[in-house]
Amino acid sequence: MSVTIPFPDRVQAGRALAERLAQEGAWNDALVLALPRGGVPVGYEVAQRLGLELDILVVRKLGTPGNRELAMGAIASGGVRVMNEDIVRYIHVTRAEIDGTIAQETHELQRREQAYRGERPRPVVEGRAVILVDDGLATGATMRAAVQAVRKLGAGSITVAVPVAAPESVAQLERMAERVVCLHMPHDLYAIGRWYVNFDQTSDQQVVELLQRAWTRKGQPV
Repeated sequence: MSVTIPFPDRVQAGRALAERLAQEGAWNDALVLALPRGGVPVGYEVAQRLGLELDILVVRKLGTPGNRELAMGAIASGGVRVMNEDIVRYIHVTRAEIDGTIAQETHELQRREQAYRGERPRPVVEGRAVILVDDGLATGATMRAAVQAVRKLGAGSITVAVPVAAPESVAQLERMAERVVCLHMPHDLYAIGRWYVNFDQTSDQQVVELLQRAWTRKGQPV
């Protein structure tokens, strides 16, 4: 499949990404973990093309007081917490501020987990090849947290797969993951949405529908 830039939408981007991954070799029993919400339509196409299990990894950045975009850490599905101790020390974040932020973001993480997964158990990660998928990387902070989280859960190997990303973010992730697959690395990224014709926000309902469709096709209980 030829790659058209900008991508028409997340579905077409996911199909192009799946074709590239298929060229990378066999993905026996690999697990596709999509980062909600925008990563799920992309991850769905990857999992379908490669015949793999699809699930989600909910990641919430822990923003610093007064600057939510500056991450002092992150939490992820499975009770994983990753802290950036350098940031915590540099801006003198108090324990009370850290605990308050963690409580707030844990509440949102649990809400999303419940909304997307219901009572379905989380997938087995330990010892498996994991493909982490999102619709794009700007700073890459969330994906870096995802890599650290999956590493803590015991993944056998980690591949980051995205349609578009800033070159510096790819470089950082190449030092963390076994492999990074990216279709387009513009030096003038500016914003992920710039590289899509249709970049409408993915809804919670769309996430649920895609996951249920994937789980049903794999013969897994929903």
